[in-house]
Amino acid sequence: MKHTIDELRRLVIEYTAKISALPEPEFSAKPLPHKWSKKEVLGHLIDSAQNNLRRFICGQYEPFPPHIVYHQDFWVYANAYGHAPKDDVIQLWRLTNERICEILHTMPPENYARTCNTSKDDVQLRTLEWLADDYVKHMKHHLNQIIPGSFDIVYK
Repeated sequence: MKHTIDELRRLVIEYTAKISALPEPEFSAKPLPHKWSKKEVLGHLIDSAQNNLRRFICGQYEPFPPHIVYHQDFWVYANAYGHAPKDDVIQLWRLTNERICEILHTMPPENYARTCNTSKDDVQLRTLEWLADDYVKHMKHHLNQIIPGSFDIVYK
């Protein structure tokens, strides 16, 4: 878990600066009417962070694996990131991920194997350690959409 936490911290520091340097028009432009802007992609990463934050906390104490499902299109729509100030979206992403780092850092190792159900339709149990590792891979995938060529990664 230490490697995952260290990598997440590094990504947050490095990409807060890189994303902040993007011009507002580039950050807010939608490539197509039905596609997310870079700002909305970062908003999606905020929503993912909030859902995973809940998984990392609830998964440690609930007697049965919690069922925490994320409907990404609705969350991005409901949060209206496209209309939010650029700096607010960036800082919310940074702060939420810093919180995740702290939660993962204080998580007792015996809780790494506890599980959470993330499936919309079936039961899909994932360990908290798997979710943390996958969370970083997912973030890299979407950071590539914001700043192309950042990572050599194929995600799902």
